[in-house]
Amino acid sequence: MTSDKLKNLVRNWIRENEDQLVKLIQSLVKIPSVSGDEFKIQDFVYKVLKDMKLKPEMMNPDLEVLQKDVDYFETTSYSRVGYENRPNVVATLEGSGGGKSMCLTGHVDVVSPEPLEDWTRNPWGGEVDGDHLYGRGSGDMKAGIAAMLIAVKSVQELDIQLKGDIQIETTIEEEDGGVGGNLFLRLVRPRVDAAINPEPTYHNLGVASGGVMYFRVVVKGVPAHAATAHFGVNAIEKMMLVVKALQDLNVKRQESTSFSIVEEADPRMKGHVTTINMGTISSGDWPSTVPAKAVLVTRIGWPPGETREEVQKQVEDTIATIAKNDKWLAENPPVIEWFGWYARPHLLDLESPFVKLMKKNIFDVIGSEPKFTGGSAGLDTRFFAHRNIPAVTFGPYTERIHSFDEFVSIESTVKTAETIATTLIDWCGV
Repeated sequence: MTSDKLKNLVRNWIRENEDQLVKLIQSLVKIPSVSGDEFKIQDFVYKVLKDMKLKPEMMNPDLEVLQKDVDYFETTSYSRVGYENRPNVVATLEGSGGGKSMCLTGHVDVVSPEPLEDWTRNPWGGEVDGDHLYGRGSGDMKAGIAAMLIAVKSVQELDIQLKGDIQIETTIEEEDGGVGGNLFLRLVRPRVDAAINPEPTYHNLGVASGGVMYFRVVVKGVPAHAATAHFGVNAIEKMMLVVKALQDLNVKRQESTSFSIVEEADPRMKGHVTTINMGTISSGDWPSTVPAKAVLVTRIGWPPGETREEVQKQVEDTIATIAKNDKWLAENPPVIEWFGWYARPHLLDLESPFVKLMKKNIFDVIGSEPKFTGGSAGLDTRFFAHRNIPAVTFGPYTERIHSFDEFVSIESTVKTAETIATTLIDWCGV
């Protein structure tokens, strides 16, 4: 039987088993899995893979292995709860030999649904309304995980013997950087020839990820009673100098930085492909006391084109310059601490055979030419790309991820599964 006929068979099987796909998404959504609390959902995935007659394994991250890698950083979830009882789940559908291998990988962790009062649906309910399936993580990215599992199941149920192996992974803490998840598996699992991560891309083709770093700025002052505030030094006022300097740097960077893939995929991103986001600021404990300490926590993100070291130096030089121009800060310079996210950006070769194959199969299933996308956020695919493995993101249509009333399109998830299944046939060989 020709590969085209086999591809039609898997597509038809997925269509006929749409209810199975929807129930799987609902089952995943109904299990709360905020980063740091992934065991219950991984135990569920383990059982699903076992029912598929595979031999799943649970693999807890090994900190000693991770700390030797250039991309290691301590995630905030690790610092909060460690890695105990936070397994990655892996399995392999073995091929007959002689074909190229594929990794299908997706993260099970989600961000918190708080504040709950903003939701009009149960964030853990998996409610279906027409084409929409609601719930925290429905789009980011439990529907994608269901799609890749159903794609594999279609190959199994139709007894299609692939030549290459399919590695299946569900990983932890992607929302927090992916260190204990995808990075760890890249260090201990067999190398693959390509990978698909079904993060939501609205059926576009993700070929890049952005660099992401977090940093904390601490400014100290001198406490005093508010009635004699001139005897003290207000840390908030001094921190505002740092805030202004970072705002000016953000404008300068946005004016001088472009990345066509992001801008062409969404013209609204033009002039905004790099961002310095001041996320939290804290200071003081009483209106009648001059605050003696202020802390600013910031995220900086940027597209491929700069290294982590270059961006880090630019931030540090900016803050150092503003400090030199203020008498107090010159004598008491702000302390900068880099922590958490420390991700390198990546960009795939757009002419690689795998990227071209994905474009063709997306067109065949979706009926339109996909746009290239990616480069504005950190993604797990970077851990493959930094090892010269072509890894794309490709997934369904979703809205309000990381917000209230998150939902995913069921029809787009079906098409995602069809595209993954047809790509397995082409890439791995039959």
